[in-house]
Amino acid sequence: MIELEINQRKVVVAESTTIIEAADEIGIYIPRFCYHKKLSIAANCRMCLVEVEKVGKPLPACATPVTPGMKVLTSSDKALSAQRAVMEYLLINHPLDCPICDQGGECELQDLAMGYGRADSYYREGKRAVKSEDIGPLIKTEMTRCIQCTRCVRFGEEIAGLRELGVIYRGEQEEIATYVSHFLKSELSANIIDICPVGALTDKPVRYQGRGWEYREHPSIGAHDCVGAHTFIHTRGAEYIPQRKVMRAVPRENEAINETWMSDRDRFGHLGLYHASRVYQPRMKQGDRWIFVSWETALQAIADRLQSVLQRVGGGQVAALASSNATVEELYLLQKWMRAIGSANVDHRVRWQDFSDQQHMPMFPHLGMAIADIAHLNAVLLVGSDVRLEQPLISHRLHQASEEASMMAINPVDYSYLFPLAHKMIVPPQHMTMALAEVARALADSMNQSVDELANIQPSARAKAMAQTLKTAQSSALFFGEHALHHPEAACLRALGQYIHQWSTASLGFLTEGTNSAGAWLAGALPHRGAAGISVSQPGLDAKAVLTTQPLSAYFLLNLEPELDCAYPFAALQTLHQAELVVCLSTFNSAEAEQYANFILPIVPYTETDGTWVNVEGVWQSFVAVSAPQGDAQPAWKVLRALARTLMLPGFDYHTAQDIRHDLKTQVERSSASSVEAIAALRSFHVKPSKAKWMRLAPWPIYRVDSLVRRSEPLSQVLNGQPSIGLNAAMAKQWQFFPGDRVTAIQGGSRVTLPLIIDERLADYAVWIPSGLAQTAGFGQAEADIILERA
Repeated sequence: MIELEINQRKVVVAESTTIIEAADEIGIYIPRFCYHKKLSIAANCRMCLVEVEKVGKPLPACATPVTPGMKVLTSSDKALSAQRAVMEYLLINHPLDCPICDQGGECELQDLAMGYGRADSYYREGKRAVKSEDIGPLIKTEMTRCIQCTRCVRFGEEIAGLRELGVIYRGEQEEIATYVSHFLKSELSANIIDICPVGALTDKPVRYQGRGWEYREHPSIGAHDCVGAHTFIHTRGAEYIPQRKVMRAVPRENEAINETWMSDRDRFGHLGLYHASRVYQPRMKQGDRWIFVSWETALQAIADRLQSVLQRVGGGQVAALASSNATVEELYLLQKWMRAIGSANVDHRVRWQDFSDQQHMPMFPHLGMAIADIAHLNAVLLVGSDVRLEQPLISHRLHQASEEASMMAINPVDYSYLFPLAHKMIVPPQHMTMALAEVARALADSMNQSVDELANIQPSARAKAMAQTLKTAQSSALFFGEHALHHPEAACLRALGQYIHQWSTASLGFLTEGTNSAGAWLAGALPHRGAAGISVSQPGLDAKAVLTTQPLSAYFLLNLEPELDCAYPFAALQTLHQAELVVCLSTFNSAEAEQYANFILPIVPYTETDGTWVNVEGVWQSFVAVSAPQGDAQPAWKVLRALARTLMLPGFDYHTAQDIRHDLKTQVERSSASSVEAIAALRSFHVKPSKAKWMRLAPWPIYRVDSLVRRSEPLSQVLNGQPSIGLNAAMAKQWQFFPGDRVTAIQGGSRVTLPLIIDERLADYAVWIPSGLAQTAGFGQAEADIILERA
């Protein structure tokens, strides 16, 4: 530790601490532009010049390490003179267009110019102007305002992992730009808006729509992945108007979860809130016609028709399916209501295909470690994970770890990670279990273990290298991504993961889809477990069964669009069309819903309700409404409560979302099933080659994962290119297809025709047809056999 003085105040800090860091520790502010605590030191703005005793010239506080006995003055005449001189130089070419700049009122340059600038300038020459490049639909550039602090450049290299911006030219001509004109591709790109100290980079979708002092700031949680990033939502509207409009979202610092960053999906997903398809009033189908009705009429009509179903065929003919983005409170009431009417057919796992091991699963799919600890791993094996697009902030943590760690992957696609892979196995999707079994067998051999199910497995050299890396690493992890969790043989993959976890000491974690998968498990939105992980005596049917092989009479859908959200949309639509009663509790309407639904009840999005999500680490994160419900829409938990009361069911006397959360959390804390270990016990499994020759890969694109983000127009513009069918060149040659050919894909009774693209990242026998797109809505089944033919 080193002791020094700053402005006659003593401070003790660690070695290698810089002056600016030491000053921040004791609350002494030193002006800065290029310095950012999460970025490397550049020392190119010189705004942080300070006086150091026995040093003749001012020194940059951001780049000067402390030394024992150092005496620093941050506001002496010498320091202030240097800082004012720097400010004068910075303002020489600045356009001084604060009245029309979106950064006005929250601009670091504006603030420091007030403290260190002059009322007039000695500079009488012409100012330079810089062309503003179009870098996409999310970020607006005004590069004449740029002061070349290079924060955005360093962010791309060090945090986002993509060097998309750089400094070009020199001297008076120096500017920040992309080397070749293109849109920014990083999933974290819009963080440069926050770190830009001037108005050179601003939020494009809300440009000129409000000023900083007109917004009200509300703490909230990221709504589109299992990380649960801490955010602020900014609303605009007079305080006496409860229907404040959501204008923008920005990151809220939380070192344990998202540091100071947020994904573009969390930042701009809210732009779908006021989409034209938003539902504001209850609707009921009469014959072939939809009519608007009151809540009382809708609820009574639903209750009457449901009672008819229950009396004729019983509660076992009713199912409820929910989005994994629903809140804990909504999911808890949904499953409680279903069980009260005599049905255990409740599920949120609409993208899963293998449920055979659900009784052996932990209390909820867990990361296996703290999110912050990912950055300190020495070895990582990703299985079936496109983590960069699925969980961008987890990808950032892995990027941090990759400086010291060996990164490995087993995937059906050679995904574009932000870090190099020491070892990888790119295999056909139907061979995923065989590939992971090779790693397990290699570990078994090294530990002198014998497992009958692995007896016929012969590990490859790559599998042996992966096994050795996991075994010898001081801290390692095996993460299953969304492809692995949705795989038709997911149970076998999870069993293999448990063996690898035991033999290598690698932690085992699941990177789940949605915001609240963990909360859905805890709330009991499962057919085989109630709230708090308590097993039920008579399990119900899982999501796949009720939508494919065992159709029922009545369905309740909570914020779910089956044609876009399910892994088996074709069968789901057929089943729903044949059902006697389909009730959609939804924020948005769709043409498909109007075909299969009997009632559409408007529920509010997360910005208009109180609620809780549980992230993949197991952290309960509550948020409050930032705006009043729009129109006649209501929080889903209130709708479920009202429906229960209409049916005269006891036990639904909740007054607030907090009451529901307290009820559930009390049960979770008391539960004996509260283990979050990876999998309770080793169990038998069967590894065998799949008989499927061609298998469809059906990932959800990053900006198509849920109903809200799908309706964000700026994010839709980021997805370049038209929907297509992807094959690698060798497989296209087998079919005698060429790039651009119109190809028809066939699964069961469904067909879709799209242009062909060649993608060499794809494994052999893998056919890439994304889910969640309008062009593939209602088509086929994910991770299933597929046939191709020329259109």
